[in-house]
Amino acid sequence: MSTLGLPNSDEIVICDEVWSVSNNIPKRRWRLAITVIYFTTVLVSLTKKVLDKDGPLLRTLSYVAIDVQDKTVPSLLTVDPKKLSDMVRNKDFETLSKFDGVKGLAFILQTHVKNGIKGDEADLIQRRNIFGANKYPKPPAKKFLRFVYEALKDTTILILLACAMLSLAFGIKQHGWKEGWYDGGSIIVAVFLVVAVSAGNDYKQSREFQKLSTKSSDIRGEVVRDGRRQPVSIFDVVVGDIVCLKIGDQIPADGLFLEGHSLKVDESSMTGESDPIQIDERNPFMLSGTKITDGFGFMLVTSVGMNTAWGEMMSSINRELNEETPLQARLNKLASYIGKVGLVVSALVLVVMLIRYFTGNTKDDKGNKEFNGSKTKFDDVMNAVLSIVSAAVTIIVVAIPEGLPLAVTLTLAYSMKCMMADHAMVRKLSSCETMGSATIICTDKTGTLTLNEMKVTEFWLGKEAMEDDNYSNLAGNILKLLQHAVGLNTTGTVYKPNSTSVPEVSGSPTEKAILSWAVFNLGMNIEEVKQDYHIIHVETFNSAKKRSGVLVRKNNEKTIHTHWKGAAEMILAMCSAYYDRAGVLKVMDGEERLQLETIIKNMAQISLRCIGFAHKEVTEESGRPIEKLEENGLTLIALVGMKDPCRPGVSIAVESCKAAGVNIKMITGDNVHTAKAIAFECKILNPNEDLGDEAVIEGEQFRNYSPEERVEKVDKIHVMARSSPIDKLLMVQCLKQKGHVVAVTGDGTNDGPALKEADIGLSMGIQGTEVAKESSDIVILDDNFTTVVTVLRWGRVVYNNIQKFLQFQLTVNVAALVINFVAAVSSGKVPLTAVQLLWVNLIMDTLGALALATEKPTSDLMSKPPVGRSEPLITRIMWRNLMAQAVYQVTTLLVLQFKGKSIFGVNENVKNTLIFNTFVLCQVFNEFNARKLDKKNVFKGILKNKLFLAIVGITIVLQLVMVEFLNRFANTERLDWGQWGACIGLAALSWPIGWLIKCIPVSGKKLANKRDSPS
Repeated sequence: MSTLGLPNSDEIVICDEVWSVSNNIPKRRWRLAITVIYFTTVLVSLTKKVLDKDGPLLRTLSYVAIDVQDKTVPSLLTVDPKKLSDMVRNKDFETLSKFDGVKGLAFILQTHVKNGIKGDEADLIQRRNIFGANKYPKPPAKKFLRFVYEALKDTTILILLACAMLSLAFGIKQHGWKEGWYDGGSIIVAVFLVVAVSAGNDYKQSREFQKLSTKSSDIRGEVVRDGRRQPVSIFDVVVGDIVCLKIGDQIPADGLFLEGHSLKVDESSMTGESDPIQIDERNPFMLSGTKITDGFGFMLVTSVGMNTAWGEMMSSINRELNEETPLQARLNKLASYIGKVGLVVSALVLVVMLIRYFTGNTKDDKGNKEFNGSKTKFDDVMNAVLSIVSAAVTIIVVAIPEGLPLAVTLTLAYSMKCMMADHAMVRKLSSCETMGSATIICTDKTGTLTLNEMKVTEFWLGKEAMEDDNYSNLAGNILKLLQHAVGLNTTGTVYKPNSTSVPEVSGSPTEKAILSWAVFNLGMNIEEVKQDYHIIHVETFNSAKKRSGVLVRKNNEKTIHTHWKGAAEMILAMCSAYYDRAGVLKVMDGEERLQLETIIKNMAQISLRCIGFAHKEVTEESGRPIEKLEENGLTLIALVGMKDPCRPGVSIAVESCKAAGVNIKMITGDNVHTAKAIAFECKILNPNEDLGDEAVIEGEQFRNYSPEERVEKVDKIHVMARSSPIDKLLMVQCLKQKGHVVAVTGDGTNDGPALKEADIGLSMGIQGTEVAKESSDIVILDDNFTTVVTVLRWGRVVYNNIQKFLQFQLTVNVAALVINFVAAVSSGKVPLTAVQLLWVNLIMDTLGALALATEKPTSDLMSKPPVGRSEPLITRIMWRNLMAQAVYQVTTLLVLQFKGKSIFGVNENVKNTLIFNTFVLCQVFNEFNARKLDKKNVFKGILKNKLFLAIVGITIVLQLVMVEFLNRFANTERLDWGQWGACIGLAALSWPIGWLIKCIPVSGKKLANKRDSPS
C-alpha cells in the first residue's frame, strides 16, 4: 500500500491484540476515532489525485483495472459524400468541427495524415464505389447523322435535290418507274454520296478532336500513398488522398488544408474573386479547379468528380477544338469570292441555255428540235428546264471550293495527330499554322535545351574544393549544418520504407539533386533532421529573388535558425562570414569575397549551376517572437555546382532553325557565365562570330533600357541571363513590335503573360505548371527543344499542304467553268452532266484534300525562309503552275468538244464520255504536279505517302466503274482500249507540261524571300 502514499503498518497499529490488552473503553474509542479520521483524510487526498491527474487508473491489491479505449476504425460507408461536398463548397466550419477538425475527418476517411491512404487496388476500388471517381460525364458527341444533316443544309445542295426530285417526278410520270427514275435518281444518289463522304470526314475529325480534348484535360499531380509520393492522373485521385500542391498546380478535387506554408489560391475560376486567397488552418477549404499562386502544402481530398462544383460545371461544357483559324478565315473569304464568280458563270449558262432551248436552237439525239412551241408536251418542257437548271446549279457546286476549309481541317487534324506522336499536344488550332511563320523562338535553358537531370559534381567549403573521398573528414559542426540546410529547406521528399531499402528521392530536378547528394554523400536522415525542429515560416522559391528560405526553432529551445538556399552569387551577397573546411567561422573581407565570386564564376563557365547555402542563428527574446527571415549578416556554409548536360541533338536542331531563317534566343534565370557556356554548347552562340557586348546581357540590364533602346537592340541579343518573367514579356513585346512572329517556351506560373503575348506559346509538359499550360497554345510533352523544331516543321507543312491543294482545286475550277460555259454558249448543251460534275467535285474536294493535305514534312521545308504574315495565299509560283495546267486542260477539252466526233469517229454520247474521262484523268495526273510547288521532281518521297497512292488508285478504279459499268447512272458510254489510251495519253501530258513550266523563273521570288527572311 506504500505505493498509494499510505503510512507503513508499523506506524499505525490496528490489531486485535492491542484491543484485547486494553480494557479502557474510552481509550479504545479515541483510537478508533483517530484511525477513522486518518483513513478518511487519506482517501480524500487519493481521490483528488485521481481526479486531477489525466492518467491511467490506480489499482488496488484486490482489483486489477484495465483502461480500454475504443480503437475501432470507422467504416467509410458511414460517411455521407453530399455532406462532405456541401461542407467544402459552403466553407462550413460547424460541420467540420463535428468531424473533430481536419485530422478527425482524416481518421474517419482512414487516411494517415503523413502516409496517406493504403492505395492498394482494393482500397482504391472501395473509395471509388462509395465516393465516385474523379471524372465527370461529358455531353454526348455529335453523331454521324448530325453531320449529314448539317451538310444537307447547304443551299446549293438543297436546290440540286429539289431539281432532282422534280426531275424524278416528271421522269416517272413520262417514262414510268422502270426508265423514268434515272435522271433524277442519279443526281439524288450522287448528292447523297458527296454529302456522306463530306459528313464522314467531319465526323472523323470531330472524334480526333474529342480524343485530343480528353488528353489535354488529363493533368498529372502528386499524391502520398502508403508513405510514398507518387505521380498520378487527376482522374485517379480518390477521396481520402493526400495531394501535394505547389505553385502553378491546379487543385484536382475539393479538399481541406492539412499542412503547408504561404499557400495562396486563385479562386477566380470558381468564385470570381480576383485576389489570391490565403489557405491555412483558419481557412482550410480548397475548391477543385482553382490554382495555387504561391507556397506549397498538402490537401486532404473530400469530394471528387460530380460531387464538386468544378465537376458539375465541366460536365455541361462540350469543349470542341473547332475555332476558326486565321488561315481558315482567309480561305473562306477566297472560297466566297470564287463562289461568286461561279454564280455569275452559272447564271450566264442558265440564261444562255434557256434562250437557246426556247428559241428552238437545241436538238435531241435524233437531230430534232427539242422545243416546238405549243406542240411540245408540258412534261418534256419541264424535264428540259429542270435539266438546264440542274446543270447550272451543278456548276455552282463545282465552282464553290468547299474543299478548302475541309482541306484545312484535314491537314490540321492530321498534323495534330502526328504532332501528338512527336510529343507535342496542340491546345489551339491556329498555332499549328502560325508556327510555320515563326521568325524567332525564345527558349528556356533548363529542361528544354538541357536534360534537366541535375547532379552535384562540385562541393566547396570556403575557398577549398572537397573531393568525394574527403566527405568523411568533414568537421562535425559543418556536416550537421549542411544536413540541416538541405533537410529543413526543401520541398522534396525522401521515401525509405525500411532501413535496408534504397531511399527514393522526389521533387524538382534541383531539389532531387541536392537531396540525393545529402542522403548518399553526407549520410543525411531527413526524418531525424525534421523531427528536432519546428518550422516557423517558409519563403518559397521566387523567380525574382532566386532563393528559398526557412525559419526554424529547435524543440524546447529559444534558438531561431534561418536557412537560405539559392543562386550562389545572391546567397554570397547576403553573407559576411564563411566556414572553412575545418569548421572554423571566418569573417569575409573584400578579397575573400572576390575569391569566392571567382569560384562561382569558374563553375558557371563549365556549365554548372551554382547553389549556395547560408545560415544565421539568433536567440528569441521573451515576448518578441521572430517571424521574418534574416537577409543580412549570414554565414556561408557551402557552395555546390550541379551539372545539367545538354540534350542530344539540340545543337543540330538549333542549326536547322538558323538555316530555316528562324533565330533562337535563350532566356534563362541562370547567371551570365553558365548561360553563355550552354549557349556555345548548343550552337546558339558561334565562337567564330564577332559577338558584341550586347549578344549576352542580363535581364536587369534589358529592363533598364529605354523603350527605344530595347527595340533597337533586341535583334542583337542572343542570350538573356538572370532574367525574370517580366524581362521575357518585354522581349516578346519588342520582337512583335519589330514585325517578328514570336514563339516562346515557358514552364512557370509567372511565364503566363509572355506565353499569352507571344504568337505561339509553348509550355513544358513535364516541368510546366498548369497555369503555364493553360496560357500556352502547344504543350511540349517531353520538354525537348528538338520537339519545338518538329512543331516548326509541322507548322510549315500545314501552310504548304494548303497551298498545294489550293493550286490543285483552282485548276479544276477554272477548267470546269470555262469548258461548260463555252460549250453552253456555243452549242446550248454542257458536256459534263450534273452527276459527272458532282463526281468531279467529290474527287477534287474530299479525295483531293485527303491526298494532298496529309503530306508529311520534308527537309526542303527547313531550307526556306518563314512565310511572311502578309504574303498572299496564292503566290506567283502557284499562279504560274495552275494557269499553265488550266490552259492545257481547257484547250484539250474544247478541241474534244468541237472536233472530238470527227477525230475519233464517234457519236455525241461517246464524245461527251471522252471529255468526262479525260477531264477526270487530268485531275488525277495533276495531283502529282501539285505535290511539289516549285520542284521539278514531283515523285520524290511518293512511296512514303501510302495514303496519296491509295487515293489515286481508288479514284482511277471508281472512274473505271463510272465509265464502264454505271452508264445509265453517270450518263456515259463504254470506251474501247484505244479511247482509254487516248484519254490517259492526253492526261499524262500534264506531267511534262508541269516540268517545263517550272523552268520558267518567277520574277520577284528572290525579293519576296529577302523580304520575308528575319532581319
